[in-house]
Amino acid sequence: MLLAVSGGPDSLAMLLLAHAAIPETIEAATVDHQLRSEAAAEAEYVASVCARLRIPHSILRPEQPITGNLQSAARTARYALLEQQAKDRACRWIATAHHADDQLETVLMRIARGSGIDGLAAVREKQGHIIRPLLGYEKAELAAICRDCGITSLHDPSNDNSAFDRVAMRQWLAQTPHPFSAKRAVRSAQAFAETAEALDWMVAHLTATHLTLANGEARLNAQGLPRELQRRLLLRAVQHVEPDCAPRGEAIDRALSALAAGEKLTLGNILCTGGSIWHFQPAPQRRQ
Repeated sequence: MLLAVSGGPDSLAMLLLAHAAIPETIEAATVDHQLRSEAAAEAEYVASVCARLRIPHSILRPEQPITGNLQSAARTARYALLEQQAKDRACRWIATAHHADDQLETVLMRIARGSGIDGLAAVREKQGHIIRPLLGYEKAELAAICRDCGITSLHDPSNDNSAFDRVAMRQWLAQTPHPFSAKRAVRSAQAFAETAEALDWMVAHLTATHLTLANGEARLNAQGLPRELQRRLLLRAVQHVEPDCAPRGEAIDRALSALAAGEKLTLGNILCTGGSIWHFQPAPQRRQ
């Protein structure tokens, strides 16, 4: 198992717990995004903690500078580096230190954005070979584990920058009286995740009888189906015609209403035609 350890209290607690439980089957990696001057020293600090615990450790750095939306680009680079390290080191699992407070923040952020079932599933306990074993812990519990073990944790100043949506939500939760519980948010997110899995299972069975995929086109018989199943089958049809097309939210709602009314519309480069059978095909090229 490859543990993603940044040096904060969450990931250091994960390192300590894993070392106590399965010391012979873990190694750690720290990603230095090279966005802060202190990051290199922080990575070396994690390496020193791992050396004391006799846990193999690597420092990973992206080959290209991170630009654009820093949080999103850094996340993409981080997971790519961890995936490659896990492959190189023959690690079956990658463990990250997301915890219950992260889950609460994510659920509330998704509600604020008007997310559906999949979005409200928030941080998944398991996605492929990436696992989040600490979702049952609150941040204060993880910080206490580090203190009890005499391990000093690091603080990333970007966690105080309210320009980031997650930090703004975290500060709001810390400063505002509210009824939300981190561990209850974990239960709600798990219920949404199980609902999403059940819907995907239903769609897999409905695909055989309601969706025809051939020659780069798709036909969907959506009559009589609940809207959420229509939504998911529509996405399968669209991605068959144009794999990179991923409409969301209001775009899908408008498409469902238009198709049910027998109208035509385009999604990405796809011409969608409504009626009793919905037809999806590449849109003809526009004239110059």
